[in-house]
This record gives sequence, C-alpha cells and structure tokens, in this order.
Amino acid sequence: MPELPEVETTKEGIKLHLEGQTISRICVHNPRLRIPVPDRINELCAGKKILAITRRAKYILIQLSQGHLLIHLGMSGHLRMVELSSIPQKHDHITVALNNNLLLRFYDPRRFGLFLYIDKNPYKHPLLAHLGKEPLSEEFNGHYLFQKGKNKNKPIKSFIMDNKIVVGVGNIYATESLFLAKIHPSTPTKILSEETQLKLAKHIKEVLQQAIACGGTTLKDFYSFDGKPGYFSISLKVYGRKNQPCMQCQHPIASVILGGRNSTFCPKCQKQDP
Repeated sequence: MPELPEVETTKEGIKLHLEGQTISRICVHNPRLRIPVPDRINELCAGKKILAITRRAKYILIQLSQGHLLIHLGMSGHLRMVELSSIPQKHDHITVALNNNLLLRFYDPRRFGLFLYIDKNPYKHPLLAHLGKEPLSEEFNGHYLFQKGKNKNKPIKSFIMDNKIVVGVGNIYATESLFLAKIHPSTPTKILSEETQLKLAKHIKEVLQQAIACGGTTLKDFYSFDGKPGYFSISLKVYGRKNQPCMQCQHPIASVILGGRNSTFCPKCQKQDP
C-alpha cells in the first residue's frame, strides 16, 4: 500500500504538470472504487482551473477554482501523466484531460482507492477531519508522542501506525524507525520515557525524509507518476528480512504478529524489557 513517502512523491510529480492548468474533461472508465466515483464529476470539474496540489496523510488534494478533488491510491493505485494519444490500460479507471494536452490517469487494479469531488472545506470531510499529526511537521515530536502514549498499553508499533495519532507511518516505515531507535515493536507505549519517544520521533522523520528522497518504496505495486519505482527498498534494514542477519549485529532477524501484521525486528538490537 502506498504510504506517506509514495504519496508525497506522487503529489510532487503531478504538481509540476497540473498546477495552473484547466481541466478539459474527466472520463470515468470504471466508477466502482472503494467509494463510487460521483456521476457528475465531469460536469462539476470541466472548465475549472487547478490552483494547488497538496497532501494530507495519504490523500492528495487538488484545489480547483471551485471545489476540490480528493484522491486516495488505495492498496495498489498510482497516478501518472501521459500524452493525449495514450490509450487507457485495463485498470485505468479515470482520465483527467488538461488544456496542455496532457492526461492524468488513475490506475488501480484492486479498486481500493477513491476519486471524489468535494465542494466545501475538504479538511472537514469525514475522511480527513479526525486525522492525527503530520509526521514531518513541527507539531509532531517526542513530547507529543509521550503525552499521547503515556497511558496507552498498546504496543508502540501499533501506536505509531494509528492515523489518529500520526498519519502515514505505515508498516515499512514504523518497522525501520523502531529498529533505528532500538525499540522492540511489542513494547507497551506507556512504559517508554519521553527521552525514548524523542529519539523515536527523530528516527520517524529521518526514515520518511530518506524514503521521499528515494521516491518511496516499491515492493510490488507502487510506481511514481513517471512510471519509475521507489528505491528506498534497497535501504531497508529489517523490513522483509526475516531470518536474514541483522546489518548491525549479524543476529537473525525475527518477526512477531502485531495487529494482524507481521513485524520484523532484531532481537539483539531491539531487546524487549522484561
């Protein structure tokens, strides 16, 4: 599933081609996404100018001269820019035609994504209204994590993956951040000191920034706006490396199930408190 670095990479890529352009038309090839594409989306958007492209959590917001488009890539989706003559592929569900003779295509084989029109303040929409802090913002820090988690018995891995606490820290990035902070993923959040949370917040920011610089992580489905994969996968230290030697101590990487997800860690570098 595309997480914050992949969505940020996509947002920055399409921004170069979309901002300042006008939507000529929107063609819906298949409206059956996680939330059905609105029937009147072409009528609502055709002729509108694109003013800005932003991101909130894993959502891309396209601000129009009237209203917004809200896009989520789901489990397997991506956006790409193509020439006007490009023929839609099998899983290209939406085409946005622009006045610069380029097309924005929304591709989503598993159809867990969404493509909506919002006529009012998008940040009050139910999908966005209750989201947590942006991990790369100044408001997200160790003090914030400590205050939010000091009474929580939830495992720290599950805690930092909770979108009501902090957004966009998916399985890959939570796993890597906890390894760098030398925290066992099963550790109850409430026993972590503020000093430890400060260290964890620092590593979350570092991991996400490095992933963005690499264009995200491609393990299976994700490709950026230009069709290129993300290269952070070659920097992964523990994620997906079960039974392989730890890059720091050579101890075999282990795994534990947390919240239904497989979580890899190094038992020697990330010792669990008794």
